[in-house]
Amino acid sequence: MLSRREHSVSELVRKLNKGDGCSEDVLAVVEQLRDEGLQSDDRYTEAYVYSRVQRGYGPVRIRQELRERSISDELLALHLEINDPRWNEEVRHVREKKYGKVLPSTYQDKIKQSQFLQYRGFTSEQIRRIFRTDEA
Repeated sequence: MLSRREHSVSELVRKLNKGDGCSEDVLAVVEQLRDEGLQSDDRYTEAYVYSRVQRGYGPVRIRQELRERSISDELLALHLEINDPRWNEEVRHVREKKYGKVLPSTYQDKIKQSQFLQYRGFTSEQIRRIFRTDEA
């Protein structure tokens, strides 16, 4: 499994427990993989964040998905900064990819675009900023 992509400890344990393996045996194997440097939650988190950003997802959604995968708050803080200025450019890029460069002309269109961006995981402030900046 690790030869194809990085996996978190919780993913490996869940996948390996689906077979006939004993839980203690699975934990021992995962611990050995971690000790040998073949499994790393740090590498997994870095790769996951990069992958999701490339697919147009924002920091709020990425953080929630990583928490569901039992990634520690320390690793989240290390690899995912919600207030990073690059998110402003990323939210603009995602909006333009979906709706084009022209800003919404009606309130309903602006709400529709804002809801899409919130679903993608961008903060309300990041979304407001792109509409405010582009109009100025």
